[in-house]
Amino acid sequence: MPHGLLLINLGTPDEPSTPAVRRYLREFLGDPRVIDINAVGRALLLNLVILPTRPAKSAHAYRSIWDPERGSPLMYHSQDLAAGVAARLGAEWRVELAMRYGSPSIPDRLAALVKAGVDRIVVLPLFPQYASSSTGTAVARVMELAQEMWNVPALDFVPAFFDDPGFLNAFADVGAPSIEAARPDHVLFSFHGLPVRQILKTDATGAHCFASANCCDTLANPSCYRAQCFYTARELAGRLGLSADRYTVCFQSRLGRTPWIQPYTDVVLDELAKKGVKRLAVMCPAFVADCLETVEEIGIRAREQFTAAGGEELVLVPSLNATPAWMDAVAAIAVRHAAHKALRVV
Repeated sequence: MPHGLLLINLGTPDEPSTPAVRRYLREFLGDPRVIDINAVGRALLLNLVILPTRPAKSAHAYRSIWDPERGSPLMYHSQDLAAGVAARLGAEWRVELAMRYGSPSIPDRLAALVKAGVDRIVVLPLFPQYASSSTGTAVARVMELAQEMWNVPALDFVPAFFDDPGFLNAFADVGAPSIEAARPDHVLFSFHGLPVRQILKTDATGAHCFASANCCDTLANPSCYRAQCFYTARELAGRLGLSADRYTVCFQSRLGRTPWIQPYTDVVLDELAKKGVKRLAVMCPAFVADCLETVEEIGIRAREQFTAAGGEELVLVPSLNATPAWMDAVAAIAVRHAAHKALRVV
């Protein structure tokens, strides 16, 4: 029987309209691993603050990046990746793509793999650095569905791959020509942000996270998202020949008034412009496919902010998308994990 590979990305609205975005945000932000406050507070925040106004603004943003033929960049880049990986793995594998929120859904694609009679399913959440609100919720959802089945499939969950050489080399391969062409004065590694409280939850000892200014210089807490981001950035900087004074690690996409991990990307943009940086390149290594957070938030809004603050040019380095090196890396990860003893959920 063939092996199964379930690729999971975050998700995207079905169309760039306010109703479609509202449906998507209701599912996404209603996840207790995403907004990790008590259920009543989450419902009030979602229904009284976020959903009345944010869908229209987000729909406008989605329209600015929506391809008239192929739709959402996150979706078509993920589809291209799945197709390329399937071609590399061959007939011995069945590859399916699911989104944690929206469609194609995890229940549908997991059922398709089971129906195909695969003997083992490798589950690969497409989030390089671990967060409960990304990798954690994807894995939890698969486990929830699996334990409802009478015949529980053999599952192997791929952990965060922030340190995987194939991932790092593929991102360096994408970044090198873009950075060479851009000739930047400085490079930003901009990662998706998280609330500080979610980082603290990963530190069972309470002795590592935010205990010092340089706590993320090592992986003292191996589950720390922020430390994993800094590790990825250091590895990419080394591959790209960037000295420590030529790049900055920062975090984007914060929501609400609660403290999020720093430094903040929007604040760093203004600081660099004031320091005289004229040409800036931005890589977003928390995203393996270009999406709203890269193309619109960085490629459009951050560029406008940087030039308004005195900079001359901001260049967004493309994500991995469906580049050959990344398809090779994903196929290699799948094969490597299929060789391991599967985890059977009970």
